[in-house]
Formats: sequence, C-alpha cells, structure tokens
Amino acid sequence: MSRSQFQFLVLHFTSLFILWAMSSRTTLAAASPVPPTDSIAKLHCPSHCGHIAIPYPFGIGEGCYLTGSDTGFYSNSFQIICNYSTSPPKPFLTSTSLEVLEISIEGTLQVRSPITFSNCTDKPGLPSNRQTYNLEQTPFWYSQDNRFTSMSCGGIALMTKFSNGLTTTLGGCLSICDYSSNPVLKKNTCIGINCCQSTFPKYLKNFNASFADVINARSAKECKYAFVVKQSWFTRTNMSVIGDMDYVPVELKWSARPYSDISNNWTVSNNSTYISDDGRLLLCSKGYEGNPYLLHGCQDINECEGRPCVSYGICINYPGGFKCDPPPTSLRPEKLVVIVTSSVFGVLLILICGWWSHKVIKKRKNIKRKKKFFKQNGGFLLEQQFSSGEVNVEKIKLFNSKELEKATDHFNVDRILGQGGQGTVYKGMLADGRIVAVKKSKLVHGGEVRQFINEIVILSQIIHRNVVKLLGCCLETEVPLLVYEFIANGTLSDYIHQQNEEFPLTWEIRLRVAIEVARALSYLHSAAAFPIYHRDIKSSNILLDDKYRAKVADFGTSRSISIDQTHLTTLVYGTFGYLDPEYFQSSQFTDKSDVYSFGVVLAELLTGQKPVSFTRSQEERSLATYFLLSMDQDCLFDVLDPQVTRYGGKEEITAVANLAKRCLNLNGRRRPTMKEVAVELEAIQSSIKASNHVDQNLEEVAYIQTHEITEAWDIVSTSTGPCIDGGRSSFDAQPLLTLKTL
Repeated sequence: MSRSQFQFLVLHFTSLFILWAMSSRTTLAAASPVPPTDSIAKLHCPSHCGHIAIPYPFGIGEGCYLTGSDTGFYSNSFQIICNYSTSPPKPFLTSTSLEVLEISIEGTLQVRSPITFSNCTDKPGLPSNRQTYNLEQTPFWYSQDNRFTSMSCGGIALMTKFSNGLTTTLGGCLSICDYSSNPVLKKNTCIGINCCQSTFPKYLKNFNASFADVINARSAKECKYAFVVKQSWFTRTNMSVIGDMDYVPVELKWSARPYSDISNNWTVSNNSTYISDDGRLLLCSKGYEGNPYLLHGCQDINECEGRPCVSYGICINYPGGFKCDPPPTSLRPEKLVVIVTSSVFGVLLILICGWWSHKVIKKRKNIKRKKKFFKQNGGFLLEQQFSSGEVNVEKIKLFNSKELEKATDHFNVDRILGQGGQGTVYKGMLADGRIVAVKKSKLVHGGEVRQFINEIVILSQIIHRNVVKLLGCCLETEVPLLVYEFIANGTLSDYIHQQNEEFPLTWEIRLRVAIEVARALSYLHSAAAFPIYHRDIKSSNILLDDKYRAKVADFGTSRSISIDQTHLTTLVYGTFGYLDPEYFQSSQFTDKSDVYSFGVVLAELLTGQKPVSFTRSQEERSLATYFLLSMDQDCLFDVLDPQVTRYGGKEEITAVANLAKRCLNLNGRRRPTMKEVAVELEAIQSSIKASNHVDQNLEEVAYIQTHEITEAWDIVSTSTGPCIDGGRSSFDAQPLLTLKTL
C-alpha cells in the first residue's frame, strides 16, 4: 500500500470517528409549555372501574363525562355506572345498560352483547327471543370488525330491521347440517357447516336476529343461536363453549360530537384534530399523544429520545416536532474538504456494495420463494400428472409470474372480471396480443392443492367448442394462477336477470344456449376420455362468447371417475338453489346430479327468475320448487318470462318445461341423461325450424297461386278466340281450381 493510500484511509476513518463523536453529544430538547400528565379522566374523577380504564369523554359521577348538551344525543350517553358489588367492580353504560369490557380513546368500545337463542331447552331462565340493543339516539354504532354469526344445523339466520311499517333484510347466512364425526369439521372454523357468518353494513345501529329452517324437520327442532361478535375474539375462542355462554364481546364505534357541530376550539388550543371518514373522531395532532378530549390532554412527544439525528448533528425538540442542527466545527477549510470528500467516497462505496449485495440476496430469495410456492401450489403433483400422461402437455403452458403481472397490470382492481368461491378472475393481454382471463385462486392448503391441480388435469382433457379452454397456469406465485381463453360477453346469469336492450334473450336464443350447454355436459359425461362430473352447474358458470355461444366454465370442484363407477362420494359441494337434494342427503354425486342443476338452469331460462328468492313464500323460495308447483297447478304460462311467451310457441315451450320437470325429479333414477336431454332439445329446435319452413312454403304457394289468378284474368280479358268446354272459357275453369287449391 502506498503512502498516499494510507493517508487517505487514515483521513477517512478519522472523519467517520469525528462524525460519530459529534452525533453522540447530548441532544437538546425545548421545554414543553405544559407539564406532562398521565391522567385519562377529568381532574378529581375516577379513571378506572376495576381493571377497566375510563377515559374522558366517558366518566363516573356527575361532571365527569360529556353531557348531552355537548353531543346532541342522550344526556347520559357517556355516563358510566361502576358496580362495586362484584369483584372486581364492573362498569356499565347508563344509556344502554351494556357491560363495558374496554374503551379506546381512538373511537372504539367493547361491550357484552346478548346471544339470541331458539329452541334451546338448556336456557330456561332467558327470554325466548333476546335481541341486541337498539343504539338509535346514541353516539354508538356497530363496528364492521364484528361478524353476524349463526350456530345452527341446517338453517338461515337473518339480520332484519323494522322501519316505517316495513321489515328490511340487512344480511344473513346459511349453515348446512353435518352430524358426522369428521375431524376436519371439529376445528374452530365457521365455514358454513353447522356455523356461518356474514359481514356488517356501515353505521348500523339497530337490527333483529331471526331464524328460518330450510333443510328438514329435524333441524327445525334443534337448538340454534345467533349473535354479533368481535371477529378477533371469535377466532381465538373454542366454538364448543359458546353455546354455554349468554353474552359475547362486541365492538362499537363512538363519536363525541354530531355531524352538525364542525367547530371546536380544541383543534387550536389542545393540539388535536378531527379525522376519519365521518370527520367526528378527535385525535392528538402529529407529534403529540394523550387524551384529546381533556384540556391540555395532548402532550408533546420528545422525538429526540429516539436519537433521530445520529448522522446529521444535534437534535432539537420543539412542540409537535424536532429538527437536526449541524454541530459547531473548528476544523480548517482544507481539512474539512478532505474529510467530506473521503467520507463521500466511502459512503458511495458502502452504498454500491450494499446495493449489489441487496440485489444478489433479493434474487436468491425470489428463487427460493418461487420454489416454495411451486411446491405449495402442487407443482410436483402436476409434474407427476405430466409424466403419467394424464395432462395434455402440448396444450398446457407454464407461464411465469412476471408475464402474468404485466398482462394484468399487476392485478389491477380495474381488470377484475368477477369473483367467486374459487378465486378472482382478471382480464389480461399477453405479449403476443391475445386477450386472456387470469384466475387468481385463493390460498390453497393441504387437500385444496389437489382440487386446484384437479382443475388443470380435467380441463387439459376437454376439447369441446362449448367448454372454456385452459391455456396454461402459473405455480410460482403465492396463490396459483390459471390462464383461460377470454370470453367477451359475461355470464348467462347477467342476461337472464338483468335486462339488456342491446341483446335481449329471445326464445330462440335461450333454446340454442340450453342445447349448447346440454351438448357440453353430454360430452363430459359420456364422450370424454373419462366421465367428468362438473358439480357446480349454474347460470353464472355459463359464459357467452363474442358470438353469444355458450361456454361452460369453472371446473374447480369437478371430478373425473373411472368408467365402471356410478357415483362419487365426497363432502357436499355446490351452490344453494342448484344443489341436487338427493346428493345433499347421500353425499353421493352422480351424473344425474348435474342433470338436476341443468334443470334449474332450464327453469331460469323459462321464468327469468333467480334460483333462490326471499321475496317468494318460504315453500317457494327455491326456484325448482316454485317451477314444479306451477307445472302441477297448470299455471306454467303465468310464471314464464315475457320474452319466452312473446317469441316462443306454446307447444315447444311446454315441451321444454316438461323436460325441465323431468330433470328436477327428486328421484335421480327417473331423470334423463344429459345425452337424452341434448337430443330432446335438438328435436324441439328442429321441429321449430321445420314449422317455420312449412309456414314459409305456404306463404310462397299462396303468392304463386294468387299471381296465377291474376295472369288468368289478364288472358281471358284479352282473348278473342272461341270458348271451349261447351261454351265455358278457360277463365271459367282456372279460377275455380285455383281457389279450391287455396
């Protein structure tokens, strides 16, 4: 090492040492104008009830809480009653009598809320229909961090609200019965089996819980209960003990002023500000902490205690912030230049080395992450399928994550085409200009990996014009991605249930779509390499391409079986309203279960109504039941869609309706096969075309014969020759013959 290089290194390390020494000097802090305080309540007021902190504007005793004249609500909305008869003491809201579990100065409040029970013989001391508390005229409302939860066997739990003489349904959920000892269902999960949940609308203050049985008489007699609960508490609690509880914790939101009051001198004198989407939550301003509802409750934070100026100089704290002042120096200018220059080069060298190391480490991490996700998403399982020949390798492409991120603009929400139980579908454009649909599946775990790979295996075997084509997949991302051909015109459900003036669903189009779907299912059941059961046939899984041809989609729950099998035994999958009752009872899915779901789609095409509707009576909520009742009562044409009766003939409509009735037979053995369904629909379509052809020929014959009469009239009127047939002219015979023919 040369002498100059040695001197440079000495100067470099010397400069770093000087900067470190200067930054280690004691920081300066400006004196706060108000002495700090740890109080959360008003002066001379209790700040706790038992173990629960009571911050102002809440308070215990007169003068210790914010009154109604300041809020516009009940005068005692923020009053707390501390019950000292229990150990430890418990706080209660005076305005609602709810027990308080926790109060946050940031606008949340946890209370104990009652559970609503029905048919529960082990709750003799409780009212039969307890409801949550009405929060109208209070500064409280239910937080969206809660969930409306129902724990029942085969029932619907509803959130309803009675207003202006009308009962409005705000939400609800359906739980499915399961009496088995399946260990999977014993986990602390609420996924729709013996337990279901739904979210909350914003700013909800009042609602009632009610129940409706939809499965069988046994479930109607069993104990069921519904409640509002803070979701984070629910996920940490063993569900088996909730049935023994009378109350559960619920989170409320609160505000200390009404909408009309937008002026308050706290924003200036108390170092606080109003924030949040409704502009009613008061918090300390940036650089302050404490209780903003108390005079001088927001105290300055000494940021210098965190030593933010280690590399810049001396930290000086002031109310609401801090600044870094450069340290005094007595170094000569030339020495300072050398120090600064060497320091700059040293820092640049460190930054370059750090950047290069970061790139290398990041690249290695990305490779490891992609390998981890590839394994997690079933990549090795798919490779086994490749090697076994079950997947058509020539037709399935493995995309990389960068290619699909670029195609979907990093999965921009504006590119979302639809969302469902299996994942979210985005519209994308590949580098070669092809428009595709990219399905971003939900996180897969355990057995769900096989379900995802199952969709790839099944779709690789299907080659049919009425089935959505799978182009490839990507397994190196956190969630697996499937790439399909893009179907331009949305779902059949949209056209049935939402009027489209540009493309009305006429009777001819509905019949054609039904035939195309039937052909696709017939192919899956009897013409594919292995029989394939779709298991989720519904109008929202039937897409329409740019020529409005039907395409069957969403094979996430499908299964292929060996030819000698007659059914598939699984946990119940499907969509309520389309689900085969026989499959629901036996858990044995057959090809006739797909036939039942297709029968519901036929009923939708005929009536234009949804598969499940709460506007109909309880017995007729299911479209299948509603449709069959209309057939039995000989009032089919009273429930048909106007587009059907306007353009369709009575005979062919009746024929399709009878076919739908056979498909919806509760006994699966009496239902036709999909091949028979397709043949019958094609025969109905052919009869319509033949009828139209006959009508057209009759019109042509009428025109020709009328034209011949006119010509005969012209010939006789201009003829000067002799009459024939004993004195009758040719005109005398021709018109009579023509009229007889007509």
